[in-house]
Parts: sequence; C-alpha cells; structure tokens
Amino acid sequence: MPVTLFLEGVPCVLQESQDLSFLHRWGRVFRVFDQQDSGNLCFGLEQGSQRYFVKYAGARPVRYKGEPEEAVRHLQQSACVYRDLAHPALLPLLWEGPVAEGYALLFPWTDALCMGKQYPTRERFLALPVDTKGRIFQEVLSFHSHVAARGYVSVDFYDGCVLYEEASGRTLLCDVDAYHRTPFANPVGRMWGSTRFMAPEEFTKGAPIDESTMVHALGSFALELFAPEGRSLSHWPLSPAAWKCAQKAISPPREERYPTVAAFAQAWAQAL
Repeated sequence: MPVTLFLEGVPCVLQESQDLSFLHRWGRVFRVFDQQDSGNLCFGLEQGSQRYFVKYAGARPVRYKGEPEEAVRHLQQSACVYRDLAHPALLPLLWEGPVAEGYALLFPWTDALCMGKQYPTRERFLALPVDTKGRIFQEVLSFHSHVAARGYVSVDFYDGCVLYEEASGRTLLCDVDAYHRTPFANPVGRMWGSTRFMAPEEFTKGAPIDESTMVHALGSFALELFAPEGRSLSHWPLSPAAWKCAQKAISPPREERYPTVAAFAQAWAQAL
C-alpha cells in the first residue's frame, strides 16, 4: 500500500515510509518528482535566494520495481558521467555523496521549459519559434559531438533530457545518468529509454551501441522537435533536404545512417 509523506506540505508517494529529513540541509522542499521508474526521487529545494535540484536513490518510489541498492549503485556511477561530460550545455553537478539510507546528487535548479511528454511545459516548448528550435537542436548536436569526443555514447536520451530557459535563451541537457563509455554492447535486450527515440540495436542483446546509435536518437529528436504532430513531412517547417537528413539519421539499418554525430551535424548544416 503506497505511503504519502508530506514535505513542507508537498506530497511524496513511496512504497514504504522513509526519513527524508536530510533534505533540510539544502533548504525547504517546494517540488517533488516521485513518479520516475528509475528508482530515483527528485526534489526542488530553496534556501534564501538559492534553489537546488536533488536526485536521491535509496528509497522505494511508487513506480520503481527494483531494489534501492541497485538504484544507489546506478546513481553513484552517474556522478562519474556528469563529471566526465561536463559542458556548458550540461546541468552542472554541484555535489555528490552518501545521505540517509542512500546517495544524492545536487544540481542548480532551473525554471526552464522541459520538452518531455510527462511535463506540463511541453506545449510551451513545442510552441517556440522555429528559429529558436533550430538553436536548441544545434546545442543538442554540439553537446553530443562532445559526448562522442569524450568516448561516450548516449543511452536513454529522449525529449525529457532537453530544457530551454526562456529568460536567458539557454539550452540545457540533463538526465545523462545512463550514458556509457564505448565500446559498449547491449547488455539486456530491450534497453532503457523511450521507444520513440530508440534504434533497433537497443532491442537486441549483444548488439553494439555506438555513435550511429546516437545519430539515430538525434534524428528522432529532430523529428519530435520540428514535427511532433506524427513526425510527418506535411508538418515539417524546414527544408526538404533537412527532412531527408533526419530520415537518413533514423534509418533502421545502421550502415545507412550517418556514421558519426559530426557527419550528421555537417549534413544538417548543409541541408539547412
């Protein structure tokens, strides 16, 4: 039976009760994200003029089917990923460490719009002008070129990873916890992530997960960003050449895609 805790009046639903008083070190809870199936709980906290985002593993969120120890191990590993992939477009990791019965990562809070389907800001995000979306996509491409250069491949990249700050015009990436060093092979069969962004090899155990897999995710993101109404050419606001570029990026046979993010970025620029 789910248990509802109230943190400064904000409800947090768990499978079983847990002491979350450690959060007070970063201030007052004003937002709770308790519906993730990753095993993480996330919180918005404020202390004076400062606001923070905390990701915590060690509890049993209501939608999580695994063990807290597994979520803790994954979160500890993700801290290394955030440090290795530090970039102006990546939400910076401010602190990490053990707390209470688990582990936590601390980030700055942002009031950015999130494109993810599960967030109420999605419609505002998708209503942004086409030229703004173009700049957002360019930042996403730039960050993933950096990911490739650092010897990583994206895993579980989807629209919920992309944020846009209206006030500053800044694009931010978050939730890169599952990004993995290469070489890397599919260890499970159906991998983690949203089916809308996944390549065929992410459903085949033992298949290589490489830069062409990342190209597929980026091509899918382009279609979702510019033509979310069914990803159809009739709703595509850019050039036909850019449409063909995105379609090549999501080709099911990996040999028909662009082999690298840099090659995709170059073809995209020429198509525009």
